[in-house]
Amino acid sequence: MPSALSRIVPWYLRVTRANRPFVTAAGARQRIRERTLRPLPYGPPRRLRSDVEITVRQDSVRPVYTLTPRSGRARGNVVYAHGGGWVNEIARQHWQLAAEIAARAETTVTLPIYPLIPFGTADRVIPAFAELVLANRAEYGEVCLAGDSAGGQISLSTAILLRDEYDVILPRTVLISPALDLSLSNPEIADVQPLDPWLGRAGGLVLGDRWRGPLPITDPRVSPLFADFAGLGPLTVFSGTHDILMPDVRLLVGKARAAGVRVDYHEEAELVHVYPLTPTPEGRKARAVMIDSLRTALTRPNSSEPSAR
Repeated sequence: MPSALSRIVPWYLRVTRANRPFVTAAGARQRIRERTLRPLPYGPPRRLRSDVEITVRQDSVRPVYTLTPRSGRARGNVVYAHGGGWVNEIARQHWQLAAEIAARAETTVTLPIYPLIPFGTADRVIPAFAELVLANRAEYGEVCLAGDSAGGQISLSTAILLRDEYDVILPRTVLISPALDLSLSNPEIADVQPLDPWLGRAGGLVLGDRWRGPLPITDPRVSPLFADFAGLGPLTVFSGTHDILMPDVRLLVGKARAAGVRVDYHEEAELVHVYPLTPTPEGRKARAVMIDSLRTALTRPNSSEPSAR
């Protein structure tokens, strides 16, 4: 049974009409127009954790933020890709999670402000994330990837690209309610749709089509569910059952385990999309698991070697 706070979340999402860009194709197209003409600010909140220092640099034409624990004890790096349907800027919840990871996992966290649709597309953004990971490996040593929703797609696609083109196996990739197949063709999505207060297939198809750019929808840089998972590093995955992306998450878990990938899967009944980012008991529990998995991956000797579970 979800906690009282978790039961409030679906009501809040409906009242605030957070699902507007997703439930209809017209809503998705309108959101793209709005964000293209009036992009939202992306800088960190004025009040964040006092035990984390934030710096920023310019990488090509986009800012890249780094969060570092003020304790001076930092090992390795986490590159975090924020969600938002590839059309919404980084939100306060992403900043709060990144700061919590930096402080509690005692690591540096890199937050790139990547270009969004219609200007950013998978064929450009995924290679840019891979280059960022490679640069951070040279600077920090071990690097993990993490991301939520659209950012989960970016993270997993980047991990696959690093394996295939650079022979780099990451010690851990954390996926929070990831988008995995942008065709949204899984027949079980129709069963979950009435339960999901946030995401919708009609709008999701429009956003996914714009994000893929010139790539086929089945290209792993767009839809990582179509990749071969053999040899991929360990995954930590979170999903709620009231999320239309959950059926594909289950397919990912089964496919990755069958390929010998170690997968730590956390599915919560009746919880919504990206529930680990919510201020609920279940969200706090998920964040503790996430932080522990990242801390362990960044401190374990030879942690980049995948193992079967």
